[in-house]
Amino acid sequence: MLAPQVEIMLVAALAGAACALPGAFLLLRRMVLIGDAISHSILLGIVAAFLIVRDLRSPLLLLGAAGAGVLTVGLVDVLLRSGRVKEDTAIGLVFPAMFSLGVVLIARGVGSIHLDLDAVLLGELAFAPFDRLTWGGWDLGPRGAWVMGTLLVLHILFILAFYKELQLTAFDPDLAQVFGFRPAGLHYAWMALTSLTVVAAFDVAGVVLVVAMLVAPSATAYLLTDRLGRMLLGSVGLGVAMAMGGYGLAHAFDVSIAGAMATTGGLLFALAWIGGPRHGWIARRRLAAQRRWRLAQQLLAVHLLSHEGTPAEAEECALAHLPTHLRWKPGFTAAVIQRAEEAGWVIREGECLRLTEAGRQAAREALVEGEWVFLLR
Repeated sequence: MLAPQVEIMLVAALAGAACALPGAFLLLRRMVLIGDAISHSILLGIVAAFLIVRDLRSPLLLLGAAGAGVLTVGLVDVLLRSGRVKEDTAIGLVFPAMFSLGVVLIARGVGSIHLDLDAVLLGELAFAPFDRLTWGGWDLGPRGAWVMGTLLVLHILFILAFYKELQLTAFDPDLAQVFGFRPAGLHYAWMALTSLTVVAAFDVAGVVLVVAMLVAPSATAYLLTDRLGRMLLGSVGLGVAMAMGGYGLAHAFDVSIAGAMATTGGLLFALAWIGGPRHGWIARRRLAAQRRWRLAQQLLAVHLLSHEGTPAEAEECALAHLPTHLRWKPGFTAAVIQRAEEAGWVIREGECLRLTEAGRQAAREALVEGEWVFLLR
């Protein structure tokens, strides 16, 4: 493997990891669309800062981008506080306006430089090795790797310093305010850091890949674990996997690197959605099937308990008549009886089915819980 290929993967992996951390908290706060809005609206901040300094290398471009991101969040909050629009509507109003204004400024004010719309939307990771960072005559490697690495470290330090506050504000911002925290200040500080990360990744990856890196790793990790710490670590690992796997896919099929990485993120999410150990489609179907079988066993136990000691007990508990009384198909009835026997709830006495003490207890618990009623509807 050539050195430029390694450097491309390094820049992409650091970008994926750095974007995954803020993406996780945006997902938990149900603000993923804010990440999409920031990734678009920062264009206005970049262009506005360039029109002032006229230098694409100026750090003021990063500050302009961060300012545009915070402005986006602020405008959305203002619209939300009005009580007249919902969050998705507010975001849908703010970021297209800011992004469109940025595009207009590019076309009208900076058309003579290489800040074109293709670079804005798709980026080009293949050029990352050519943008070098030098110091004292030493070649320190791709500038993008240093920038994204620095932002990744800043994210880690921020999370370590404010982990409890971030955790509380992510799940219950109102409770955080009751405890004396300042969720608004923390929120805007985090959004400013997120904006810096987005614009740094935006420089090489473009809007499409930045949005994918913000959403796909964290959404995938969310399906794989219920612990915040593990989710953050998983998001970082999946961001790196998305970058590395996407580059391999792009190299194998000679396609867009950014497009291949975004596609890889979607594939990883699809695998987690289908095969996740607890929240995957297969696991949810298995759990739903187990719940249906248990409810059927409970209904059988309730039926037997309700007729114990009555004149109709022999009729109602006869194996041959249970499908009719319970309105089940014979095959399903036999399967439920078998499962109830394996659970130790019922025993056969000749042609009748009797409850064990464990079965009676299960029937009483089912009556208290009321779960079996759903089978009667």
